[in-house]
Amino acid sequence: MADALRRCPWCGTDELYVRYHDEEWGVPAHDDRRHFEFLVLESAQAGLSWITILRKREGYRKAYRDFDPATVARFTARDVERLMGNAGIVRNRAKIEASISNARLFLALQRERGSFDAYLWGWTGGRPVVNRWKDLADIPARTELSDALARDLKARGFRFLGSTIMYAHLQAVGVVNDHLASCFRSRRSGAVRSATPWRGV
Repeated sequence: MADALRRCPWCGTDELYVRYHDEEWGVPAHDDRRHFEFLVLESAQAGLSWITILRKREGYRKAYRDFDPATVARFTARDVERLMGNAGIVRNRAKIEASISNARLFLALQRERGSFDAYLWGWTGGRPVVNRWKDLADIPARTELSDALARDLKARGFRFLGSTIMYAHLQAVGVVNDHLASCFRSRRSGAVRSATPWRGV
């Protein structure tokens, strides 16, 4: 039974958190809209808990037009004010404005690399990094890979996407699988050892 499975303890027993852990976190994603969704949500999380953002996810989905980056890139000052008045999301002007400018830069990366997915997975040669941590304390908040990725995005003009946020993104979309070794979602298949150098792109 699902409730008898061993999980990473960070998800606790909250049904929403458990479902996210079981069905999404660490699962390789290759959809640009999903990437954009997590970039918006993770940048909004800065200074907040992830469960707070998960509880606002549907509000974000409606406010951000199902996370279509082309639509968000066309948002205007009027849309910023609309979002600032929306209790279903985090009403932080700097984060909202950054999400819109990031959408435009996201589209630019798509044009340059064919897709954001190709850009992101290019850093690991298209293969997930599967770690086998034993304890939560072993999982880093950032790595050399996320540092380099964040630097590259910052150089392109992206905001609110520092190394810690980008490491969270890598975990969320399965570029990095940080499920504990004892967790039923931990997998060895397709792994590159964590000691294997990442490739710059």
